[in-house]
Amino acid sequence: MNVSHWPLAGLLVTMAMHAQGAATAAVYTQGGANPAAMACVTCHGAEGEGMAAAGFPRLAGLSAGYMKKQLADFASGERANPIMQPIAAALSSEEADAVTTMLADKPRPAFEPIGRAAAVEGLGETLALRGAWERNVPECVACHGPGGVGVGDSFPPLVGQSAQYLSSQLVAWQQGTRKNDPNDLMGHIARSLTEEEVKAVSTYFANLTEKGAGR
Repeated sequence: MNVSHWPLAGLLVTMAMHAQGAATAAVYTQGGANPAAMACVTCHGAEGEGMAAAGFPRLAGLSAGYMKKQLADFASGERANPIMQPIAAALSSEEADAVTTMLADKPRPAFEPIGRAAAVEGLGETLALRGAWERNVPECVACHGPGGVGVGDSFPPLVGQSAQYLSSQLVAWQQGTRKNDPNDLMGHIARSLTEEEVKAVSTYFANLTEKGAGR
């Protein structure tokens, strides 16, 4: 074996890795090969931090598996959204894999992992940590983890998202425009909440960090 070729081989591998990273970043900042796959940065921020005022969620630090499922559900119509549906449908599977992996590797905001044993005060905290079992509504942290950190690919983080985004999703569950949950779990929970409760629990999780989605 000619060892003189090893440095060249290493250089080629490094160049290929840089090229792949640049292509991944390009999907986020410039969009996919299909013009309908618009750049993610337009709505989700330079670092995937989201834009609270417009209700666009933080993507940085979310599970890649969760994000890939949401893209598939947007594309199929299981999760209805007039902005995301055409974008998701236009992304290739390779582009979806690349951009969700990149976003999953970004840091998530720091927070205090508050669990069910903590004392509660106020409507939002009560729903988050105790639920409303008289209506068969479990506490949010039972599925989404202490402080709403998220659990695996099925239960996304609530902490770090804006109140605007969280409340909009609860309303979507209520209205049936979002129905991509197993066994209608979130649909049941959302339909059991009042408008005041939706606002309270969304505000609670948004305020657990100093900086929610784009705040």
